[in-house]
Amino acid sequence: MMIHIDDFQKVRALVIGDLMIDEYLWGSVDRISPEAPVMVVSVERETHTLGGAGNVINNLKAMGAKVEAIGTAGTGNAGRMISEKLEALGIPTDGIISEPDRPTTRKTRVVAANQQVLRIDREIRKSITRESFDRLVPIMAKKIPEADVVILSDYDKGLITGPLVKETVRLAEKHGIRVLADPKALDFTKYERVSILTPNRKEAGLAAHMDIRSREDLIRAGQKIMALARLEKLLITCGKDGMMLFEIGEEPYAIASKARQVFDVSGAGDTVIALLGLGLALGASFRDSARVANEAAGIVVAKVGTATASIEELREALAHP
Repeated sequence: MMIHIDDFQKVRALVIGDLMIDEYLWGSVDRISPEAPVMVVSVERETHTLGGAGNVINNLKAMGAKVEAIGTAGTGNAGRMISEKLEALGIPTDGIISEPDRPTTRKTRVVAANQQVLRIDREIRKSITRESFDRLVPIMAKKIPEADVVILSDYDKGLITGPLVKETVRLAEKHGIRVLADPKALDFTKYERVSILTPNRKEAGLAAHMDIRSREDLIRAGQKIMALARLEKLLITCGKDGMMLFEIGEEPYAIASKARQVFDVSGAGDTVIALLGLGLALGASFRDSARVANEAAGIVVAKVGTATASIEELREALAHP
């Protein structure tokens, strides 16, 4: 079926994942430090956006979808900022829990002349406690049946554990709901039986223990991952080379990307999984949904910082394939 992107507003999406704050320090460079051979950035402004799974949420909201969120946030300023930004988007925060020893992940990017010159990460990477898992299960049991699609946004900060994936899949299968997962863990068996996995080429190579240098390598890696995680569908994103789709019983299918000037690939994978999920939730095919996701990703990489595509930009891109 053709995808009517205005129907994205009918979709109810649930995002389960690592919520972060992306902090941007924007400035200019006109000299080198006398103290060390480094640039001196004169900061002119600061901006803060939802990062990690929050960027998936931003992409879904930009398309007009109704979104619910499940995750963790700290009790400090960054944690409060996550709650404020979710509330500003009209997203309930009743699915967000906190752990005493888990501060909110904050990534600070220093940008000068449209170039990212430095990134500083403040985070703790450890699995959630059993107590937190037990608190999340009833929240998942309430929110999953109300969704049209579930997206697991794994940034390997500790929320998306094997048991959490297994419980998500169990609950979703019970209600006939697809689960899409964007992986970061090296062991893809953690994502066993999700509906679709969306690694990039580097992640796929690491998971398959292969150096992907050719189309043949990519296909072998994809087939290996399909068997490893017992998948029916797999989408591997390949940056400027587009994406490769794998389905049980089908030949691998390549989708080329448009030639565009790339400023920043930050968050392109978030855009892909968000738009793929929206298309599938409307009943579109895997290939048609992936084509729309590919167009949206092409729009965001031409912007600086973790960005989203608008409905208008996507409509224009789809009108001129």
